[in-house]
Amino acid sequence: MSMNVKKGDAVKIIAGSDKGKTAQVLAVNVKSNRVVLKGDGLKTVKCFVKPRNAQEKGGIIEREPSVNVSNVMILCPSCNAATRVAHSISVDENGKSVKSRICKKCGASLDVKAAKAAKTAKKASKKATTAKESTEDTAVAKKEAKKPTATKAKKTTKVEEN
Repeated sequence: MSMNVKKGDAVKIIAGSDKGKTAQVLAVNVKSNRVVLKGDGLKTVKCFVKPRNAQEKGGIIEREPSVNVSNVMILCPSCNAATRVAHSISVDENGKSVKSRICKKCGASLDVKAAKAAKTAKKASKKATTAKESTEDTAVAKKEAKKPTATKAKKTTKVEEN
């Protein structure tokens, strides 16, 4: 069975001890209908871990909680409201049919592929500018190294021989 919630979605918890809080989806488990959430102020789950070999340590580990999918709703990025999900099938420029998730309240797309593409483009441009700045910094350093520095003139004394 497919789920309306995907990894990376922003969700609002609508039931349970963290009701009303927003979180990010880290993982989706389709078999058990659960999602692993990460967010500020969420309760953590304590797990007791046994050491598997002599080098590992055992102990109590805190990790992100998993919540049933029915207890979360997707937050629409355009209207910032918890919403139900509609599905639409459209045809792209290559003639392929594309399924997309749509907000029931405002009709905006919930898929983050376009947003991810924009983020990667932004990161690439940022890397290019930092690389350009670093090359400029090295060029300035080389110019400064080539500049003659003021040195003290050595005094020479002539000794006259008789």
